[in-house]
Amino acid sequence: MSKRVQAKHKLDRRMGQNIWGRPKSPVNRREYGPGQHGQRRKGKMSDFGTQLRAKQKLKGYYGNITEKQFRRYYAEAIRLRGDSGENLIGLLERRLDAVVYRSKFVATPFAARQFVNHGHVKVNGRRVNIPSYQVKVGDLIEVKEASRQLEIVVVASQLAERDVPDYIEVDHQKMTARVTRIPGLSEVPYPVQMEPNLVVEFYSR
Repeated sequence: MSKRVQAKHKLDRRMGQNIWGRPKSPVNRREYGPGQHGQRRKGKMSDFGTQLRAKQKLKGYYGNITEKQFRRYYAEAIRLRGDSGENLIGLLERRLDAVVYRSKFVATPFAARQFVNHGHVKVNGRRVNIPSYQVKVGDLIEVKEASRQLEIVVVASQLAERDVPDYIEVDHQKMTARVTRIPGLSEVPYPVQMEPNLVVEFYSR
């Protein structure tokens, strides 16, 4: 279990992109790196630097993934049949905290991790408090009845700035969700472009 302890906006500044699509991101005001020389750091990036940035961006998006855990996702992605980059995205999107976030039960990936961690979520009727738990297609994910009136749940379900993706079936009255299929990269509503193929290249060097 791990937690993102750095200031979350720092990753946005470093990448020069609004990774989570949040309205308060500093990148919305200044699209350059942090520090007094941030505006001048625009040199051509090496292949290694491009691959590293793609990895850090994808890993950072899910908020709480350590290097060791992320490397395990890569190892599983190349073991599976098919495109390794697509497999990697499928594994990340089937994390329980990712499904809770995509279902609009909470407002951010970080809140989703904490929400699962505190035992507010059940999978197929059993309480699961492991954010990295891999949800299978057809599993029933539900917010515990005692947690359905929490302010963060009520507010998140009414958010207008993002929709539930097509690969998740949600009933906000019953506070239940099901993953109907494993998504491909083009189906995942990332606020910025993700490049899992570069992540695969980074680890396969």
